[in-house]
Amino acid sequence: MDRELQAEIEAALGDMSLEDLVQADSPTAAPRAAQAESRPRLEPGARLTGVIARVGRDDVFVELGPKMQGVCPLQQFEENPQAGASIEFIVNRVDRREGLVHLGLAGAVQKGEWDTLQKGQTIEAQCTGVNKGGLELQVGSMRAFMPAGQVDRQHIDDLSTMVGQSLVCEVMDINREKRNLVLSRKAVQEREAAAQREKTLETLGVGQEMEGVVRRIMPFGAFVDIGGVDGLVHVSDLSYERVHKPEDVVHEGQTVRVKVLRIEDGGNKISLGMKQCQADPFTSAGATLAPGSEVVGKVVRIADFGAFVQIAPGVDGLIHISELSHDRVNRVQQVVKMDEIVRVKVLDVDPASRRISLSLKAMRAKEEEEAGRSDDNAMAKLRAKWGGDKPLKGGL
Repeated sequence: MDRELQAEIEAALGDMSLEDLVQADSPTAAPRAAQAESRPRLEPGARLTGVIARVGRDDVFVELGPKMQGVCPLQQFEENPQAGASIEFIVNRVDRREGLVHLGLAGAVQKGEWDTLQKGQTIEAQCTGVNKGGLELQVGSMRAFMPAGQVDRQHIDDLSTMVGQSLVCEVMDINREKRNLVLSRKAVQEREAAAQREKTLETLGVGQEMEGVVRRIMPFGAFVDIGGVDGLVHVSDLSYERVHKPEDVVHEGQTVRVKVLRIEDGGNKISLGMKQCQADPFTSAGATLAPGSEVVGKVVRIADFGAFVQIAPGVDGLIHISELSHDRVNRVQQVVKMDEIVRVKVLDVDPASRRISLSLKAMRAKEEEEAGRSDDNAMAKLRAKWGGDKPLKGGL
């Protein structure tokens, strides 16, 4: 047993044995002397006498006392017992949820369970309760303990949700003298995850698309489980639109479709992409944009060298600082502001580099030209009204 697990078990048990811990945390625990007076001892291995109440197809039902009933497999009897007969039994385990005591026939061949268990063995256990350090479990006639840190690979806030479940566990430690049995469900999960990882890596290839589950979100991206293997979707590969925080696009536990971009370091480093599984908006936008066309967009980013304008979802174009105005521009913010809606002219579209060059000054020159043409038209109308260029009385 590694030191970390040993420390976890010792912290949970303290100087008590497993039996003491279970007895102390039991909600129905009572002083042993008073309990012995009112009812038979119901600890695993205890011998008691019961009265046969009914014989079923596979089980024999036994009255053990007031409001206490036990059940014993019929196959342990050489002959079917008679109702009302008093017979000695051995307590295998107590099911508190069902209020039923599982019995074995005294004198019948009982499995030496403590002798058959080995460290590292995988067994199935029934969760019967929760104590201050983890879970109480039952394995046949044996009580077992599972530290809270060994219940699951993920943290479980409320361990009481595990009560009543049948858990596949690994034997982490066994002390036959103290009757202490320590189990781990996490170890089984990690072993299964490792096997699944190897299976996934055998078939994984660059360009493959699959579904995964978002396990962890970091400022630089999201880690996605694609079958026992975690891959990173970098923030730049989450969406074609600009992403400020990964949380704006995905959340933990979400099922997403991803594409394998790179496999490095023998599968220890896998790069995934989400936007690569979607239609590229630049392709459709590039088909409709042409040099000389005019578009309307929103300023989404300002840099020292210019302003980026979103002209379609996931498609940005750059207005270089030299294309902002006919006048000298020292700072981009002198001409445009964030989130400002502007009308621009397309200068160039380069699909290979995914770049679109825009011009604001070209549109402003056109606006000024149109304004001047409008002034000329107004003056021509005045001239026509007042007789053209004839001198007016008192001046021009």
